[in-house]
Amino acid sequence: MNTGQYDIIGDIHGYADKLHALLEKLGYTKGSGTYSHPKRKVIFLGDFIDRGPQQQEVLDTVMAMVKGHHALAVMGNHEFNALAYHTLDPKDSNAYLRPHLDKNTRQHQAFIDAYGTDSTDPKLRSVLDFFYSLPLWLEIYGLRVVHACWHPKSITFMSDLLNTDNTLSHELLVYASRKGTPVFEAVETLLKGVETTLPNHGSFIDKDGTQRKQVRLAWWSEQPVFWSQATVPPNIISGPIADQRVPSDLELGYSVGSPPVLFGHYWHSGVPEPLRPNAACLDFSVAKGGKLCAYRWSGEHELCQSKFIYV
Repeated sequence: MNTGQYDIIGDIHGYADKLHALLEKLGYTKGSGTYSHPKRKVIFLGDFIDRGPQQQEVLDTVMAMVKGHHALAVMGNHEFNALAYHTLDPKDSNAYLRPHLDKNTRQHQAFIDAYGTDSTDPKLRSVLDFFYSLPLWLEIYGLRVVHACWHPKSITFMSDLLNTDNTLSHELLVYASRKGTPVFEAVETLLKGVETTLPNHGSFIDKDGTQRKQVRLAWWSEQPVFWSQATVPPNIISGPIADQRVPSDLELGYSVGSPPVLFGHYWHSGVPEPLRPNAACLDFSVAKGGKLCAYRWSGEHELCQSKFIYV
């Protein structure tokens, strides 16, 4: 019986070769159609799809491991987006919950190329059903796992609405796709992280040269935190705002006394290491030529740099 021996793997985005190489580096072997380990299990952090060239190969591997009880997995924002993209809006039979705008379709094109758009097709239907089976978070043996943000208020709010295994119902997917609703805001926070508008009409120029007023926040930051430290990536804000403290009502910070939490989503680079003694991101930008990263967790409360394994 597994009692807290987990290898948590970050965002894969359709790169099966790197996934298989990482599994083998971690000591998993393939037999009877699936990868397994005699003593350990994987926990996948979501974002299996989009961007990369091996969509089906990734999902074949992940789904077989979950079905064979060799892995657990949580939902990423790309799996949520896929469900919404392929689901008709019950209020408008000519529209989808995620509109088929050029931007949305481009982001999802690698998956469409692999699976098509006919949601009655058995191959696509089985994948969408698998996405529905993914919980929004896991808390197991003293470990917390979520795709983007461990946000207690959103978790408490969603706990009363989700299925008993923390998965979305078809009805809840609809509510979670309606901007401005409490369900939308909670799911956005868990799967995409905390964002806010800069104070005093502040703005910054992003890497694409676009002026933005909304910033993504490092919710794991240590309090008190200044705007220069609070953004993802850090130090994108300059000028007077940079030296101002982030308002306490944004509730940034992850307590040192809390269980360790592992997450993905944030496109990190460089050498993997803990962000806090009990918090680490495992998304190291595999879809941009970076690493596919895992953390080999064996029950420790304080995370160790030596336990990051990557290819």
